[in-house]
Amino acid sequence: MTRAYLSLGSNLQPHRYLRAALDELKARFGELAVSPAYRSRAVGFDGPDFINLAVGLDTDLSPEALNGWLHALEDRHGRRRDVPRYADRTLDVDLVLYGDAVIDGSGHLQVPRDELRHAFVLRPLADIAPDARHPSDGRRMADLWAAFAQESEPLTPEPLPWP
Repeated sequence: MTRAYLSLGSNLQPHRYLRAALDELKARFGELAVSPAYRSRAVGFDGPDFINLAVGLDTDLSPEALNGWLHALEDRHGRRRDVPRYADRTLDVDLVLYGDAVIDGSGHLQVPRDELRHAFVLRPLADIAPDARHPSDGRRMADLWAAFAQESEPLTPEPLPWP
C-alpha cells in the first residue's frame, strides 16, 4: 500500500460534487484523511470561485491506474474535456503525491503536481500531511506553507460538511 495525496476542486455546484467525490473515494479506498475546504479565485481564467480540499488515502493501485480511476471519477461527475484546460469544472481531482515518487507520465500524470506552488493545493495538503516531504527537494509541506506568500493567493475557509 502506498500513501497518496489528492487535490480536489470544483467551481460548479462545488458542495454537491466534492461531497459526491469524497463518498466515492471512501467507498473505493476506505479511511480518508480529509482537509478543511477553502474558497479561492479561479486561476488562469475568469470564473466562479473554486472550493478546494486535499485527501490522503492508502492505495494498492499503481500511479497510472490511480490516475485513470480519478479521471473516470471526474467523468462520472460531468467533467468536460472538450473545453479549454482552464475552465469551469464540476470536479477536478489530481494526484499530487504518491509516496516519494517523481513521475512525468501520460494522461497529465505529474507527481508531484506543479500546482503545489499554489495555495489552493499546498494549504489543504499541509493541513492533513504537515510532515509529508516534497519528493524533489525534501522540504516538509508545513515548511513549504510557512514560506508561502499567503497574501498573494488568499484562501477563505469554506464549510463543507462531510460525511
